[in-house]
Amino acid sequence: MPDKAVNRYQTLDLIEQITRLDGSQYFEVSNMFMNGRAELAANRGMIKEVRIIQLNIAHTRAVQAYEKYINDTYKMPPEDFTKWEEWQKPAGPVRDAFEEILKTNHVG
Repeated sequence: MPDKAVNRYQTLDLIEQITRLDGSQYFEVSNMFMNGRAELAANRGMIKEVRIIQLNIAHTRAVQAYEKYINDTYKMPPEDFTKWEEWQKPAGPVRDAFEEILKTNHVG
């Protein structure tokens, strides 16, 4: 049976720090569903580590804009995924929204 959670709109409400295999790190605005997927990715050797930095971030306009971009651009991976996909943050409104989220939450 397919994982139906991947087809639902994802509400983003936390910030996590992901450590790539090369040891470099990046922040992501995410949710518990994707944090669970990141934990699976770490267990499967696709990334080194994930840790939650901030829980229950405010659902500001910046979060809503970034959330819409993520939901319109990416499919949430099913449980049997075989590759970790890092979400790109193109220059312009998407990058600006992401940076505002980090700044508002005193991250980075």
